[in-house]
Amino acid sequence: MSVRPIVLLGDPRLRLRGEPVESFGRFLHNLLDDLTHTMRHAPGVGLAAPQIGEGLAACVVEVEDRLFELVNPKIVRAEGDDRDLEGCLSIPGYAAYVTRREKVWVVAQDRRGRRIKVAGSGLLGRAFQHELDHLQGKLYIDYLDSMDELISVRAHADDDEDDGTAAEGDGEAAGVLAPALG
Repeated sequence: MSVRPIVLLGDPRLRLRGEPVESFGRFLHNLLDDLTHTMRHAPGVGLAAPQIGEGLAACVVEVEDRLFELVNPKIVRAEGDDRDLEGCLSIPGYAAYVTRREKVWVVAQDRRGRRIKVAGSGLLGRAFQHELDHLQGKLYIDYLDSMDELISVRAHADDDEDDGTAAEGDGEAAGVLAPALG
């Protein structure tokens, strides 16, 4: 298990579509372990294989100490809408308000190839959608009408450190409510 470099915006590998996984052996197990270790080290709540340069349909999500390893995942049902701040480990220092489905149901395979079903709402549902988007070469910024909608979360954190006060009206942008998804 190792921490791997995270592919950043501008690198064409970030737009790779994850190819279906057909072999559930040592390579996949090592990939899932590396994804988990890299995600936790970042830290984030999710990471997809294309974000570490691997063009495979595999990702990990961890919310409230529950780890989900999803191989060949597909959203099979969704309901409601939810608009919230979202960030990405491949676009560090920025977040934006993105509308996603409130609750999603996902069918996938585990590391051994067994079929699993999971459901998530709130942050977990958002993370599932974010990571599955990565597997299609899609980023959260693709949902924005303009890059002007991006909020610099790094600048707000620096403001807080410099003078000891929070930026007025931008408490959410300080990073607490904008988790770094994959």
